[in-house]
Amino acid sequence: MLTLSLLRHAKSSWVDPAQKDFDRPLAERGREAAPRVGAYMAKEGLEPDVILCSPAVRARQTLDLVLPQLAAQPTVEYEDLFYLAAPSVLLARVRRIAAKVEHILIIGHDPGMQGLAVDLAAKGDPELLQAVASKFPTAGLAVITFKTNDWSKVAPGKGHLIQFMTPKRLP
Repeated sequence: MLTLSLLRHAKSSWVDPAQKDFDRPLAERGREAAPRVGAYMAKEGLEPDVILCSPAVRARQTLDLVLPQLAAQPTVEYEDLFYLAAPSVLLARVRRIAAKVEHILIIGHDPGMQGLAVDLAAKGDPELLQAVASKFPTAGLAVITFKTNDWSKVAPGKGHLIQFMTPKRLP
């Protein structure tokens, strides 16, 4: 069984309206939420083998705050195409993951993260499925499993949403 975790970057700052979108850092709220999500992942045993991260500043800063919370030392790859990527771009990359990898974490942006979660997860708790479809907030984490051992077989409608956590619901 394979696990795909989708983490939308934490809340970014809009203090400098002239700053390029790619370069926007995390806001204070984001700097508080990201390590809490990382701690939640560790507590739930959500330890990825590989992390694929958007190169945008806010995504990298989210990663930097999540990573120390995890017990494992996953391989981290920055994916240039993940900046504001469509779900199809994210899925194409997931399908190229090596067979030995069992759990991937993607740190990226909306609407791609929400779109990918909705596209992939056909099964799961109806309330969680509805929550993902309604809103995928910053620092939101969706965890989807697949009954396959081959990432190339991951496809729309084949996933089971097992968790959807948002910063507001974190303890």
